[in-house]
Amino acid sequence: MMIRNISIVILSMLFFACAAENEKKEKTQNTSEIIQNPAAIDTAYFAGGCFWCVEASFEQIKGVKEAVSGYSGGEKKNPTYKEVSYGKTNHAESVMVLYDPTVITYEKLLDIFFVAHDPTQLNRQGPDVGKQYRSAIFYRNSKEKNIALKKMNELAPKFEDKIVTELTPFTKFWKAEDYHQDFEKKNPNNRYIVNVSRPKIEKVAKTFKDILK
Repeated sequence: MMIRNISIVILSMLFFACAAENEKKEKTQNTSEIIQNPAAIDTAYFAGGCFWCVEASFEQIKGVKEAVSGYSGGEKKNPTYKEVSYGKTNHAESVMVLYDPTVITYEKLLDIFFVAHDPTQLNRQGPDVGKQYRSAIFYRNSKEKNIALKKMNELAPKFEDKIVTELTPFTKFWKAEDYHQDFEKKNPNNRYIVNVSRPKIEKVAKTFKDILK
């Protein structure tokens, strides 16, 4: 019995030693990645109607690592698509843009945002009507706010109608259900994608052809 107990102790020591070594390697790898990429990936948050359109518009741009569909600007925690689409949460269909600031600037993301949708439509985008489809920029700090204000003032004369984009402090982003992520890529023949999303995505591609992936 004593020999068996000693064997168990030795095996346990080896297991924890291996686990500690793996954790050490993982931390070393993470540190190495940070050193090789000193500029951390940054984030920006926008709402411009259906998030399928906005997400796909950004994901084709160099420097954008990923665009994630979700909900922001409301009070409800863990909102569902059904709740948001029925206008019960005050959230807007939004997109979190993860980007490399050494490749693309926040200002350039704003340029793309204002091409990807119509910022003069109040609480709607085309066939989608309701505050959940409003145009909004969720700024995280005074720098982003000032850049957005400057951009809106610069672009105002280029639109026949007044820009109604909301400039709102960022609070929380709730990731949308999995089936919404990369919806345009997964459902290229969907009628909404073909008739509503695709023209917007192609407009962005044409306008920013020099920075497409």
